[in-house]
Amino acid sequence: MELNGLRVSRETQERLQHFSALFQKWAKTINLVAPSTLDDLWNRHIADSSQVFQIHPKPVIWADLGSGGGFPGVITAIFLAELKDGWVHLVESNHKKAAFLRTALRETNARGSVHSSRIEDAHAEIGECGAISARALADLDRLLEYSAPWMLGEKDCRGFFHKGRDYLREIDKARGRWEFDLLEHSSAVEQESVILEISNLRRLV
Repeated sequence: MELNGLRVSRETQERLQHFSALFQKWAKTINLVAPSTLDDLWNRHIADSSQVFQIHPKPVIWADLGSGGGFPGVITAIFLAELKDGWVHLVESNHKKAAFLRTALRETNARGSVHSSRIEDAHAEIGECGAISARALADLDRLLEYSAPWMLGEKDCRGFFHKGRDYLREIDKARGRWEFDLLEHSSAVEQESVILEISNLRRLV
């Protein structure tokens, strides 16, 4: 099996398939993603989320903010299971979604845990980490504010944020309050979309 042109092991494939089945089951009773995207779950959500680990395939500690239906946090945790190292802290304040995430991590033997708390309180629970992810959560300026407790003064901590076609406007706005190093990774799934890799974050105001 390949995702985004890269080979995926049979073990990871089976975990992703099991997650997909769980997701479809739970999505009938709680709102995990927009219903209009359920028919394209693999491409729209699983392949898209896989890009985060494929860009940064290292056994680091992740904080996944606003984990929702598990994208990209659970997908990253499934890939880390193959490395037998690294961890994903999934932050989701909605208790129903948090229950789904715990079930998904347990049944796929993925390397992660769930924090059913507000993002603003998560740093005190999680502590230091090497990477942060978020998808469809907030504009870049707000994401950097959320990420600041982990990233300010930590040159090795990187943020990976999915962004749509309006990402240049979001970068311009964020540059008004922050300085940062930026890499733009073109999406292999969505034309005109990117994954922004941000490091060396500094606050201007």
